Amino acid sequence: MPFIPHTEEDIRSMLAVIGVDTIESLFDEIPEKLKIDELSGVPEAASEMEISRLMHERATRDGLQQCFIGAGAYEHHIPAAVWQIATRGEYYSAYTPYQAEASQGTLQLIYEYQTMMAGLTAMDVSNASLYDGASALAEAALMAVRANRKIKSGRILVPETVHLVYRACTTTIVKNQNIELVNLPYCPERGITLPETLQQYADEEVAAVVIQQPNFFGGLEEVDQITDWAHAKGALVIAVNNPLSLSLLKPPGHWGSHGADIACGDGQPLGVPLAGGGPYYGFLCCKQEYVRQMPGRIVGRTVDLNGDPGFVLTLQAREQHIRRSKATSNICTNQGLVVTASTIYMAIMGPEGLRRVALQSHSAARELVTRLARIPGVRQAFSGSFFHECVIQFERPVAEVLQRLAAKNILGGFSLADTYPELENALLLCVTETKTPADIDHYCEALTSILSD
Repeated sequence: MPFIPHTEEDIRSMLAVIGVDTIESLFDEIPEKLKIDELSGVPEAASEMEISRLMHERATRDGLQQCFIGAGAYEHHIPAAVWQIATRGEYYSAYTPYQAEASQGTLQLIYEYQTMMAGLTAMDVSNASLYDGASALAEAALMAVRANRKIKSGRILVPETVHLVYRACTTTIVKNQNIELVNLPYCPERGITLPETLQQYADEEVAAVVIQQPNFFGGLEEVDQITDWAHAKGALVIAVNNPLSLSLLKPPGHWGSHGADIACGDGQPLGVPLAGGGPYYGFLCCKQEYVRQMPGRIVGRTVDLNGDPGFVLTLQAREQHIRRSKATSNICTNQGLVVTASTIYMAIMGPEGLRRVALQSHSAARELVTRLARIPGVRQAFSGSFFHECVIQFERPVAEVLQRLAAKNILGGFSLADTYPELENALLLCVTETKTPADIDHYCEALTSILSD
């Protein structure tokens, strides 16, 4: 809490109303032997100004680092109004709106969020969010197998270009539910999944095909061809998207002739800070025909007996807690606070603002990659288009390069050496609208210096 408004007089007045002499009296049930008079090692109290200065001094010890790491968590500018509003009391403590008559504000916000996400993805329906992007993909996989009743197989084709954490999480959740995740290799020249790779499964039953756009390497998959191939086989299509990119790229609802069936991903790029790894939230959207298989809850808009508008939980499968294996899902929490922030962020930015952020991020990424590729010993690992992430390859171990960049206060990117052994000297780097021309100059100069030694 940044500010406690109660004066000593306020405190005395409140205590008098409840008939207590001191605040300590409120805790008289605590045995005396458990109480202590002082804490060893704790310094004397300091003023607000002294504490503020101390914290700033400690923070500067870490240095002001420029972050070029992406890999599913992205540094974007967040207008100050977003979290100033999101952390107001009426939003900050809101959780699940079980009682609609007392939760109109929360329900309206979720309704607005659902509307925005359905618009971004060009899908019919959005739920009220899930834990994160990885669990959202797992839920989408379970949902696809339930919804695709024509296909008896639990086989789902998952390209290796899908985020490695998403694949690991999905495997953990579905592996004991008769669902088989089949890896699809990527093209070593282009870093995407070639449509012809799927042909080996032309005569086999497939329940669903996953497509990430942009993929983990930042590349743009041939989504139209893969979507149409899947639908021709009777398989559903699960899209995994960076929501910010959808202000610029073709949304999954428009892929191929009929669009993807389910869209999911992580909402972190929409006004949620990096914050040491979370909390984030997962979004999940689908076509209307599959809404009964969607996990979580959906808020709808209606009118009351007087004709006044109101908001209700249209679909809320609370009985799932006793349905066990027949439940739509056992992960149904909405990440209320971060969803609130994203809704405010999208409202402030608007469609044009989101598009500008995406365009600026793409332009800055192209500028950096083009310049880095001119440095001896550096090349772009894959040909083809990308959004704001790209893989570059060195002629020396990437760990050494990253270590030396860090010494110059540059977090240079995400090493692929451990997760993709065939890309042992490769680096996945990300550029967003937060990077200035001076930041790009600094990265290029630092890398040139390192590689010239």
